[in-house]
Amino acid sequence: MPSPGSPPIASGPRANPWLTLIAVAFGLFMVGLDSSVVAIANPEIGRDLNASTADLQWVTNSYLLALAAALILGGKLGDRFGRRTFYLVGVAGFTLASVAIGLAGSIEGVIAFRAAQGFFGALLMPNTLGLLRAVFPPKKFGMAVGIWAMVSSVSTAIGPIVGGLLVEHVDWESVFYINAPIGVIALAFSLAVLPQSKNSTGHHRFDIPGVLILALGLLLLVFGVVKGESWGWGAASTLGMIAAGVVVLVVFGWYETRVAHPLLPMRLFRNRALTVGTIVTAVNFFVLLGVIFFVMLYLQNVRGFTPVEAGVRTLPLSLASVVSAPLGAAVTERLGARVSMPTGMLLQAAAALGMLTWDIDSSYTLMWPPFVALGLGTGMVMAASSDAIVGNAPVRDGGVAGGLQATALQVGGALGTSVLMSVISSRAGSTMIDEFTSAGVPGPTAEGLRAAEGAVAMGVAPVSPDMPAELRARIVEGGGQAFMNGVHTAAIITVVVCLVSAALAAAGLGRRDPSRGPVGPAMH
Repeated sequence: MPSPGSPPIASGPRANPWLTLIAVAFGLFMVGLDSSVVAIANPEIGRDLNASTADLQWVTNSYLLALAAALILGGKLGDRFGRRTFYLVGVAGFTLASVAIGLAGSIEGVIAFRAAQGFFGALLMPNTLGLLRAVFPPKKFGMAVGIWAMVSSVSTAIGPIVGGLLVEHVDWESVFYINAPIGVIALAFSLAVLPQSKNSTGHHRFDIPGVLILALGLLLLVFGVVKGESWGWGAASTLGMIAAGVVVLVVFGWYETRVAHPLLPMRLFRNRALTVGTIVTAVNFFVLLGVIFFVMLYLQNVRGFTPVEAGVRTLPLSLASVVSAPLGAAVTERLGARVSMPTGMLLQAAAALGMLTWDIDSSYTLMWPPFVALGLGTGMVMAASSDAIVGNAPVRDGGVAGGLQATALQVGGALGTSVLMSVISSRAGSTMIDEFTSAGVPGPTAEGLRAAEGAVAMGVAPVSPDMPAELRARIVEGGGQAFMNGVHTAAIITVVVCLVSAALAAAGLGRRDPSRGPVGPAMH
């Protein structure tokens, strides 16, 4: 069913909503895969390009930050000039940037092209939902969103397995080259079947100052969080950078209420359910991407698994996502996001609680239950987020609401990676010397290893071949235990965040109105 102001949908393949769903699934799969596949490649990127922990965080965060800063703009461009057009531009640019990352040859180049990749992802992602809303009637849109959420969740979850196979049997560059064939298929298929749709909203100017203010605020905030590890969390520079980011974002909110055609209409946040849904959606990816990042370091660097072995061990997460996304869509359609969203957050809290039982030689029987709980929880919240955000937005703001949902996901992911890894680094560094000496490393030797704090924060034991075997074993034990101290602290923080979010969702999301349809008043 076309949206108001959309041109008539063409006959033939372009009149088939299921072909549209398949087409956007290719692009969505490519972006989702890339958001997590890099986690398993990070250790190898670090070794090959001599990258620090902070560098590796920026490999993830430059992508997420660029993506987040431009997602709402991408949705508005699609609404105004054509969702099909900007979806195709996004797919093409994302594919080319992926190839450029593999060819970069330096950590600076990787970070720069990851930012470019994020920008084109921002043109692609919000228009996937916009295209679906233009062709699916209200009664079937809920099912389409469930499949959309499943594709997004599964692609994110299987990233570690795909990345493991490529890193182990090819090289880390192939993790990015794999987007080339996916992108070519996505372009060819989409050109053949996607209908054009846009909203005729009359002449208006784009809110370029709003784009710049939002990007600056996000950059300052995430940069402050990333540097908190090295500057110190109580340092004036850290607190000042984070405070500046918050102030700029507040200025952004104020500015958006003063312009005729805002990038993000602040009136949307008068709807309590939409506001709460946005916050919980951000927490969802805060947990998912933050946890995946340190779990891959644990499996490879502490446990010594190969990339493929590490990826296979996270398979329960992938399988749980396959089950939970359509299940979450069904629960949301029947009972509302007020039920499915808190349930998802409680499952993620249970996953983090399970990680508190892990140590440097835990059996796999302690590992897979948290993976299952994390996959179930992530998929459940993903399926509920469209209902809570897009479903509570007015029809005219459907595109920007889709961009808001995607922005919440990506900002949450950027902060999750930064915050949880910074917590691990800080805790591992502060306990490292004590853990070395407790493991039997002589005091002077342990003090001499203080410079290896960055390696220990990544789960890497600072040993060398010329060390006696017994000393190497003790350093491996002490370094691994220091890393696990950081993991346990990050897990406790995750539990608290998830429980608070579950309570917020239960209190802030209204009861389901059966007359509302699968996605509420935003549908038409």
